[in-house]
Amino acid sequence: MLLYDAHSPAPRCLRMFILEKHLAIPSITIDVFEGENRREPFLSLNPAGQTPALQVDDGRVLSEAVAIAEYLEEENPQIALIGTTAIERAETRQWWRRVELNITEFIHNAYHYAEGLERFKNRIPVAPEAADGLKWIARDRTAWLDSIFGNGPYLCGQRFTAADIWLYVWLDFADSVGQPFDHALPHLGPWFNLVNTRPSAERSRQLLADA
Repeated sequence: MLLYDAHSPAPRCLRMFILEKHLAIPSITIDVFEGENRREPFLSLNPAGQTPALQVDDGRVLSEAVAIAEYLEEENPQIALIGTTAIERAETRQWWRRVELNITEFIHNAYHYAEGLERFKNRIPVAPEAADGLKWIARDRTAWLDSIFGNGPYLCGQRFTAADIWLYVWLDFADSVGQPFDHALPHLGPWFNLVNTRPSAERSRQLLADA
């Protein structure tokens, strides 16, 4: 296998997932700031031009972080970050889906349309007029997620899962680009501080090739 890694939130999610599972995967770095992901030879591997991407042993390439995580869990079921039973996997995917649909996509697009506008305006369709509304939705839905948070300490109770990784990385990214979430939220505030203490949280800031 070969991982195409980058300095960006989705690759960091996958790095944290890989670190938590104690996997050793060879990687190379794609310079997304210079647009290396938007030109050959990377586009031949991943026509969507997105990172991360994983070339598996038979040469096929997976190019969505969630799909790559699912594949790695299937191939390496221990340490389980999605689940060991059908109900555990369903529960993880339930929270993972809530995180992506309600929070991370709004943070992502708001960044494209505001703080990251100069970088992205010639690469993808942008709607600067939508940025403030998207930021508001992300804040509102983060508060909503807090309101349905269970007994914890993690989204899936006692289990630390991929859903926690995705939410943590994106909220951490949001904090760094002028979209801070409310750290006073009664559940997600302590949850964020707890996840932040995991060794993988800090180590995932580094590219795997540099670790």
